[in-house]
Amino acid sequence: MTFDTAIVTTRQPHVDHWTASGGRKIFMSEKNAVRQPALGTILLVHGSSMGSQGFDLDIPGDPDASIMDWFACRGFNVWRLDFLGYGRSDKPDDHLATVEQAVPDLLAATDYMKSHGVTDAPMLLGYSSGALRAALFAQRHPDRVKRLGLEAFVYTGAGSPTLAKRAEKMKEWKSSVRRPLSRDFLMSTMTRDHSETTMDSRKLPFIESILALEDSVPNGTYIDMCENLPLVDPRAITVPTALLRGQFDGIASDEDVLEFFRLLPNPDKEFIFLPGVAHTAGTAKNYLRFYSAALSFFARPEPVFVDRH
Repeated sequence: MTFDTAIVTTRQPHVDHWTASGGRKIFMSEKNAVRQPALGTILLVHGSSMGSQGFDLDIPGDPDASIMDWFACRGFNVWRLDFLGYGRSDKPDDHLATVEQAVPDLLAATDYMKSHGVTDAPMLLGYSSGALRAALFAQRHPDRVKRLGLEAFVYTGAGSPTLAKRAEKMKEWKSSVRRPLSRDFLMSTMTRDHSETTMDSRKLPFIESILALEDSVPNGTYIDMCENLPLVDPRAITVPTALLRGQFDGIASDEDVLEFFRLLPNPDKEFIFLPGVAHTAGTAKNYLRFYSAALSFFARPEPVFVDRH
């Protein structure tokens, strides 16, 4: 597939779905490719501080703000889910929503997708702790992941200024199941690493979309990322994998994610450095570098020759 910058993104209809994980309700939403047959199916995997609503922003005059619409207009069926504890999914009082606890949610989601006509394994695109969730799922269930995109990923946490700062509040994170959200905090996720990388026009719509559904989020992934890294073994991930790394992203160091990349055993792998991007690539001024890099990796033809030795 050739990346065509002339394709115009338009708002696409969505279909909302509900399934269950561990007896609790999971919310999912789907947008179909504008042309069929589709090039494939993408499942978007959200991070620590919001549900999946940020993947489908509706900003007048900015149709690209919805990554779901953008990929649908370029030939992919696109799904998103809210993990337990987030968004429109159930929010059990005792549910930390750790990285480990995402695995049964993703199993339930991919089971549901298969029962609703998704015949091939989806391609997963995970952001921040969602990248950890997607990677652990691919490690445990490689048959359910065709390709794996990891954006704003962290491996061991070595050299991460964001995690070093976050660890100062570990006592607070571990004292409760959930932490409150505020506009100031959500703004900081887009400005803490570099004050000028984010599109001003997307900041408030992104924040408002989150606060429309959440006033707090679970603490599990914060605890995981400060105390339990590494959570994923790169040597056990056998599916084709792309790491997308923002130039100013403080969640990990270059050396940390490059070591993860080096240990991936499948030669069908890519490391993509995103210039002028910090932690939130989807709201960055250079968002098209992120979108197009993921599109290119997901639209790759499969290798004809593979050396199994």
